[in-house]
Order: sequence, then C-alpha cells, then structure tokens
Amino acid sequence: MSSSRHVPVMLQRCLDLLAPALQRPGAVVVDCTLGLGGHSEALLTQFPEARLVALDRDKEALRLSGERLAPYGERATLVHAVYDELPDVLARLGIARVQGVLFDLGVSSMQLDEADRGFAYAQDAPLDMRMDQTTGISAAEVLNTYPPGELVRILRAYGEEKQAKRIVAAVVRERAKEPFSNSARLVELIRDALPQAAKRTGGNPAKRTFQALRIEVNGELSVLERAIPDAVATLAVGGRIAVLSYHSLEDRLVKQVFAAGAANTAPPGLPVVPEQYQPRLKLLTRGAELPTEEEIAENRRAAPARLRGAERIRESIE
Repeated sequence: MSSSRHVPVMLQRCLDLLAPALQRPGAVVVDCTLGLGGHSEALLTQFPEARLVALDRDKEALRLSGERLAPYGERATLVHAVYDELPDVLARLGIARVQGVLFDLGVSSMQLDEADRGFAYAQDAPLDMRMDQTTGISAAEVLNTYPPGELVRILRAYGEEKQAKRIVAAVVRERAKEPFSNSARLVELIRDALPQAAKRTGGNPAKRTFQALRIEVNGELSVLERAIPDAVATLAVGGRIAVLSYHSLEDRLVKQVFAAGAANTAPPGLPVVPEQYQPRLKLLTRGAELPTEEEIAENRRAAPARLRGAERIRESIE
C-alpha cells in the first residue's frame, strides 16, 4: 500500500498555524496522530531545524511511516502510544516543553482503506474497528454483549443517531439468532430498521452507527478529554497547538479546552487582574476553520474537518 495516495487534510493551513513556533533552532513538534506520516513529513521538510516526536496506537501505521520518514534520521522519533500518553512519552524522552503540537483526529486513511479492519461501511469486513489491534474489545463484541440501554446511549451520544432505539431493537433481536461478526450484516440491518425519511438524508444510513461504535471501541472521547489539556500543558510559552476534528463531539471538546485557556478567570470587579487569572492561551482561529471547496474536491475525506489553533502566551501559576 503506497502512502502517495494519502492526502493530508488542511496541510498548508496546519503548517502556517504552527510555523511561528517551529522556525527556531531546537524546536520540538509533536504529531499526536502520525497515521501515514503526511503531516509529519511536511513538518520535517518545512522546518529543517525542528525535531519531531510522533505517536500512533496503530503498529502498522508506525511501520509504514517509519519507512516514509527514514530519510530524516534522528530528527524523527516514532512512538507506539495513544495520544493521552503524551506526558509520559515526553518524560521518557527527557523533553520538558515543546514548541508545537498537532492532532489529526478520526480514522486514518490506512484504517479506512484496509478492508479487514472493519472501519468502513462500504465494504464487508470483520467488525473490529480497533486502532490498536493488540488490545481492547472489538466492535462485534460491543454489539453482541452490551445491554440494549448502553447501546442506545452510545449510538445517541457518539453517533448523534436519532433512530438509536429502533436500530438497537433490531440488533438485539438479530444477535439472539446469531452473533454479529461482519459489517455487511450490520449495514443491512440498519437499512431495514430505519424509516424511509431517515434514509433520504445524511449519506449512508450506517455512517452514524459505525462512528459511534468506533468511538466506543477506541475510547476516543475519553482519551481526547485527557489529551488536549495535557498537550496544552506541554507547550512552552510561544508554543502552538493545531487540532483537526471530524465531528461535532470532538470539536466541542477542543473548543471548550481552548476557550477555558483563553478566558480571564478573575472574580468580577478587580481593578487589576492578577497574573494567575490572566489567559494562558491566545486563540489563533476564529471559531473552527473549514477546508476550502478546492481541497474537498481533491480529498473528500477533508469535507467534515474543523481546524482550531491556539498559542501558549503565559505559564500557569498554580
């Protein structure tokens, strides 16, 4: 599988956001979601003085990216880790603070394109969906073993699926006859379970259920809740963070952390705001930036992307 067909999302905008922090000699930039290495390769190329630390929970992604980034030698350090392990990874490497952090959330192109991983609803595959296939429970196990109420909660919370009860009722009925193992059966069940009106909007009717299962299997939102504040905490003053999200739940979490960091937390009425109450972050994007129409035409996976950036402007005073 060639990495050449992998088009990094909003690449130039990410590089532009991080550039002021990464042009200094000795700058360290962390790619928290290495994937096939498109963003990482561009960071190493554009900022020749910078050192890269790149994380991924998927060993196959690390292997492929390792080949791609080999020409950069010791400037690139690749680590098998989930991005909420960032503080531990940096501590092991003896790095106290970093100048840049990039997150490209969601499923990598490789995971979507490898048919046997079960991420894509467009082709039949085992219902796995684990980003790290060495650990955790699969999507099939979630479908086959979770109580109905829990499945409804997951579909509503993580997939924003209005027809969650209807889909879960069909899942429970079908799994009693035979456990789920492959994606095609689930896609067909969802199509049959939904009313006609619900099938006419929003693309493939299975999309929201597959998203919900993937988030549950990989603990994505709970990981992200820990990871974004930790990543902000690792930034040196003047350091910058850029985060690409692909659905409203991720984007909301990022927005909340950035907004809290950029807020003045002083009690009302103080004539002078003491330093501990002053903002630690400056927002670099007005709301979430969207990909251009040209980019979406070139790379349909960019369509749902939302980009937010922030700069560390002062140390925390605890």
